[in-house]
Amino acid sequence: MNMPATCAPTLEAAARDAVARGLAEDIGTSGAGLDITSACAIDESVAGRFVVRARTSATIAGMACVGEAARACGVSSCALLQDGDQATAGQAVAYLDGQVRGVLLAERTALNLLGLLSGTATTTRAFVDAVRAGGAGTRVCATRKTIPGLRTLQKHAVQCGGGEPHRFGLHDAVLLKDNHLAGLDPAAVASCAHRVSREARARFAPAFVCCEVDSTPQLDALLALPDGVIDIILLDNFGIDQLAEAVGRRDAARSRVLLEASGGVAINTAGAIAKTGVDRISVGALTHSVPWVDFGLDDA
Repeated sequence: MNMPATCAPTLEAAARDAVARGLAEDIGTSGAGLDITSACAIDESVAGRFVVRARTSATIAGMACVGEAARACGVSSCALLQDGDQATAGQAVAYLDGQVRGVLLAERTALNLLGLLSGTATTTRAFVDAVRAGGAGTRVCATRKTIPGLRTLQKHAVQCGGGEPHRFGLHDAVLLKDNHLAGLDPAAVASCAHRVSREARARFAPAFVCCEVDSTPQLDALLALPDGVIDIILLDNFGIDQLAEAVGRRDAARSRVLLEASGGVAINTAGAIAKTGVDRISVGALTHSVPWVDFGLDDA
């Protein structure tokens, strides 16, 4: 149940758009429209080679943005690592060659996007490793808590770290949440889920149908539905014991529905959550609050 390829802009298109916005912020849309420092300090004819280095160890994501920033600024790039590769502190990631003015124009936009996306990939890898250390096959999934305009790139970065993108947006999968189900008793929640699943599959061919629950009675009502109505049940803010109980109830019901834990998941709790037997863990922190990975541009 990965994100369908047709849901989102291509990675190349997303990189191109993000770089264009970043450069527009840097050089402005009025006035000089260029790097005025470089224009005054460096002759247009001066060329050179620069190297992008990781200042810390990281899982790489965002190399398409580096290449696109170079292209947009009229210089060439040579990637030494690919998205998903591991970089050690001090390792060269890419070379930029050409007019020094162009390299310095591309620098900040390229490194901003590379640092942000590699931060997501690195954090995702840490969550995936924590889950695997617990001996579980639980999948780590992203959410829609992304920076507006950068979702395609951030979801891609999650995949670079070994996670899954989950649904891309509101248009490609069904996720019935508490706000959709407010005021309904457990039986009515199940009835609503059944109706919505039937209509959505007939009209939109969603990647999956998921329904959120926050209580055991709601869970039991959904587990009583026929197989194939609901693909995933989202267990919102369940404690460890509650998650283990939910898995037991699912297994006792001989249901094939997947169980997904969500809400307040942290790196130090991911392993314990996975050990309960849930199939998926969704983590908003992969995209909304990751540490920045520091990259620098040095004269080669």
